[in-house]
Amino acid sequence: MGLAKTQNMRSRQNLFLAILCAVATSACGFEAPRSSTVKTPYWASLRYNETNMRVGPSREYPVEWVYQRKGLPVKVLRTRDEWRLVTDVEGTKGWISRSQLSPARSVVVTGETEVDLREAPQEGGVPLWQAQPGVIGALVSCESNWCNIDIAGRSGWVSAERLWGDEELNPAS
Repeated sequence: MGLAKTQNMRSRQNLFLAILCAVATSACGFEAPRSSTVKTPYWASLRYNETNMRVGPSREYPVEWVYQRKGLPVKVLRTRDEWRLVTDVEGTKGWISRSQLSPARSVVVTGETEVDLREAPQEGGVPLWQAQPGVIGALVSCESNWCNIDIAGRSGWVSAERLWGDEELNPAS
């Protein structure tokens, strides 16, 4: 009987100490470490060949759009738990699960006509080949309003005016 009473008192003391610690840390403004918060907006790309965009930030919301373009760049506008409010090249906005996005940077060729991919980042650079509007490429680097992109293993420089997804967001200070 004495052992049960001692264990009960220890349990009460431990509970009291836990509550006291919680109140004390809360009153002092201490918070448990959280995962780092990512600044928005930022760029991402679709991780899979099929990605659902929903009208709200949970699986309970209906699917508004199904993307079938792995690598398509999206701009993340807001975050809410595991969900990301994104916009695409056409301005469509909706919510995509974080697990469906990749941090890999990509771009999509815009405009009405083919664009030359050049050997050097300048208008006079030797044209290597051409890309159609809507083609997706990996963003390698950008300088002086030109971006080096890789499309299926073939790279070249394109005027940034013909790309969507190349904009620098949240540059390091």
